[in-house]
Amino acid sequence: MKSIHKAYELGINFFDTANVYERGAAEKVVGEALKPYPRDSYVLATKVFWPMGDGPNDRGLSRKHVMEQCHASLKRLGTDYVDIYYCHRFDPETPIEETLRTIDDLVRQGKILYVGVSEWTAVQMAEALAVADKYLLDRIVVNQPVYNMFNRYIEKDVIPLGESKGIGQVVFSPLAQGLLSGKYKSVSDIPQDSRAAKLEGVRKAITAEKIEKVGRLSAIAGELDITVGQLALAWILRQPNIASALVGASRPEQVEENAKASGIVLPQELLERIEGILGESK
Repeated sequence: MKSIHKAYELGINFFDTANVYERGAAEKVVGEALKPYPRDSYVLATKVFWPMGDGPNDRGLSRKHVMEQCHASLKRLGTDYVDIYYCHRFDPETPIEETLRTIDDLVRQGKILYVGVSEWTAVQMAEALAVADKYLLDRIVVNQPVYNMFNRYIEKDVIPLGESKGIGQVVFSPLAQGLLSGKYKSVSDIPQDSRAAKLEGVRKAITAEKIEKVGRLSAIAGELDITVGQLALAWILRQPNIASALVGASRPEQVEENAKASGIVLPQELLERIEGILGESK
């Protein structure tokens, strides 16, 4: 809660969670932490899709699951509405029209203000926009994809679609699971309190080549008297189609450090040097 309070104190007004995070426990914590602040002073987002139970109706984007989970999330968050409600992944087993009509009903009821999706492809989002336009349903206005210096897949199709259709990107994992914070010095020296020490998938993504690139990026950051993490966040936030970057923090000090990246402007010459580093492969 201290990290959320520090974020609000610094002027951060966008808070993101999901029903599946600790099976609802995260929503309760976020809701409790935000309780002291006026509801109209912050933007709150949550999500639906992943399993919330063992039954066949406890997952996906069916009308039944979306309706039930929206109401459950609102109760856990202690609020009457969420600003953004994300379809946490694409559901191939539910017609897009069914999902969008359900979301539209929730918008009309005032329980959701804006429609979002997470990790949908450009083709899936384009199909959803076509269905929404055909039936005059509320349109997707935000997408939440992974994006960082080492994972740039959205640059090819997702960002161009967003720019042409009015869909902003709120990206997650901007520091590549901590790799771009500079905490990893070698593949054999993994801090015991890090995500890589706890999650095999994160550990496998840490390679000697990436660590070497982070070292070179750190040198560039040093020229600006900033951290490599702040450089990585500023690099993301320079994109016009990216509205925000979601940064997790376990301590208020981390929030304070990351927040400083929002005011950093990277010169073109420096961006070209960064691209030279990121574009190299061995």
